[in-house]
Amino acid sequence: MAEHPAVNIKIRLAKFANEHEQNRNNLRKMLIDELMKEKAGHGNKEDTSKYTYFVEKLISGDKVYLTRPTYLKGFDFIIHVENHKFLNGKDNPSHSDIAEDLKMKKKRSPNEYKKLLEAIQEVFECKDADDMYHKYQSQLEFVDCGLTSELILKVVKWFFIEQDVTFWNYSGRNMFMNGVKNI
Repeated sequence: MAEHPAVNIKIRLAKFANEHEQNRNNLRKMLIDELMKEKAGHGNKEDTSKYTYFVEKLISGDKVYLTRPTYLKGFDFIIHVENHKFLNGKDNPSHSDIAEDLKMKKKRSPNEYKKLLEAIQEVFECKDADDMYHKYQSQLEFVDCGLTSELILKVVKWFFIEQDVTFWNYSGRNMFMNGVKNI
């Protein structure tokens, strides 16, 4: 297996276009430009090129990172969070893991949940998760209630980007956001 050194990348818009679709496309292009730097593998199993991309850092010091390739094809990637085990028993959260956590937060703290939903909406609109966490931080103090708001925002950012890369010709990030809105 051709294991390549981990790469630190920061994907965020420095300036916003007037059109949401253009912002989504710019984020997608920024990521794909990074992935295009990968060296090709030479076959299956041990001849596969493996990559890790550190993309976010939590206040705890733990990192959100992406791994490639996946069992799917194309530019798909898996999102991981260091030192975390999700409901699925793995360090890579599923959409269901996030949805279940959001349901719990909505049930326990409806007003705080509304603020978290506002922050998620802004991340959906291509604003950076770290900026949105700091903007809403004082309003997102869920006590003993699952995942931290910071972790949710940073993982959701990458779910949105992943959906835009994988399902661009369909509805991209809208699929995941519609699920969040229906919680």
